[in-house]
Amino acid sequence: MSDQNPLFIPGPTNIPEKLRRAFDVPSMDHRSEKFAAMLKPLADGVKDVLKTRTGEVVMFPGSGTGGWEASITNTLSPGDKILSARYGMFSHRWIDLCQRHGLDVEVIEEEWGNGAPADRFEEVLTADKGHEIKAVLATHNETATGVRSDIGAIRKALDAAKHPALLFVDGVSSIASMDFRMDEWGVDLAVTGSQKGFMLPTGAAIVGVSQKALKAMETARCPRCYFDFRDMLGSNANGGYPYTPPLNILSALKVSLEMLQEEGLPNVFARHHRIAEGIRTAVGAWGLKICANNPRLYSETVTAICVPHGFDSNAVVSHAADKYGVAFGVGLGEVAGKVFRIGHLGSMTDVMALSGIAAAEMVMADLDYPIKLGSGVAAAQEYYRNTRHVGSVDATRAA
Repeated sequence: MSDQNPLFIPGPTNIPEKLRRAFDVPSMDHRSEKFAAMLKPLADGVKDVLKTRTGEVVMFPGSGTGGWEASITNTLSPGDKILSARYGMFSHRWIDLCQRHGLDVEVIEEEWGNGAPADRFEEVLTADKGHEIKAVLATHNETATGVRSDIGAIRKALDAAKHPALLFVDGVSSIASMDFRMDEWGVDLAVTGSQKGFMLPTGAAIVGVSQKALKAMETARCPRCYFDFRDMLGSNANGGYPYTPPLNILSALKVSLEMLQEEGLPNVFARHHRIAEGIRTAVGAWGLKICANNPRLYSETVTAICVPHGFDSNAVVSHAADKYGVAFGVGLGEVAGKVFRIGHLGSMTDVMALSGIAAAEMVMADLDYPIKLGSGVAAAQEYYRNTRHVGSVDATRAA
């Protein structure tokens, strides 16, 4: 049945059966001691995933976009100047959200297919002698183009410029699937959601908050109510929520964190790398180009594949859904019609990835793409056969 086919979009992701069962819980008094006992370990588990010992975690009912909004409204004031780069649809949407809140956004335009330009950030921050820029925004994993940015390099740019701006990072499609180092990278607001690496449905906006960001709340004047960090942290400290919590999401998040810890985060990251490499190997066998302009930019959670000139990538996505019941991601913004995306994050194995590669091949063959049917599958099979998942690296054995 087509509804059993795995998803190959970059979120919401496939939900393991164990997590589907974890949602099946009876209602609970969210002011009870039982709820309080469930809540605290969740924040501690998310801190482990974010790799922070000094930050706090807030979890709002919502999506990653709610996390973006919570981050800016709790730490900034209307008219504040912030710095960002536009290099994909999701960096663009965060900029748009900031502008709607009355923030003064200095935008660096970057080619879609590149990552956040740390060198240009450093130039702008160094020139800002009066420290008017209050925050720097970066999208760690640009889902529209399959590009991963170097957040550590952005931290180095801030430090080199001796600039006190807050560093906000959108990690919605990276956190819990790719290595994220909140403390080491000096990230002040780390935004993610339940529907990506945590393998759950949409329903929780999860934000890591540094002590520096908590201090910024004291002077922030952007209006907030539902997304107020102070209300959430105050209630959480007493084992509760300021309003009705998403109980089923939180219940399943507990199991998700247990699954991630059982696999081991280094192994989670290595699994994502290995699966991504197999898909990238298939793309090379097809003779097609990946949207990311440099291998060091390759995302481990989504690959955006450029279609040949004269072809419409939207037709790939619609044909896959109509004929084979398989979901791929469409191109967005400047790459609409030019790329289709294979998501490979969360609950994903090499065998599942092979089914997605095979489906994409059938679709392109149906649409008369200049590819050889079976070429990508065979290339990925050879890669997966000759690699194995060991610790945090891929070990290659002799064929």
